[in-house]
Amino acid sequence: MIGCEFINTCLTCPTLLSDFMKHAVHRNLTLKIFKCVRWLGYVLTIAGCIGILLGILHVFDMQIFSTGLSSGIRILGSIGIFGCLLSAVGHVASEEQLI
Repeated sequence: MIGCEFINTCLTCPTLLSDFMKHAVHRNLTLKIFKCVRWLGYVLTIAGCIGILLGILHVFDMQIFSTGLSSGIRILGSIGIFGCLLSAVGHVASEEQLI
């Protein structure tokens, strides 16, 4: 009954209980942050794909996104790729429980 001894020790020692609760709150907050990162990735991926699609269909001129030597379609594609990477990081951290 090692688990019961640990729980009894935590209940009798407020410092251990406090540390346990802090760890649980920290873990919960971290999971919420990675969930937000995952959804931000979804939004950026969808925005990049819709931007490329509308640019290909000539709804707007993609050159308004061009900066320096990069063409507009590269900027929109980079937004979509960045969104994919963000959502992948959010998934790995929350599902594999690396935190």
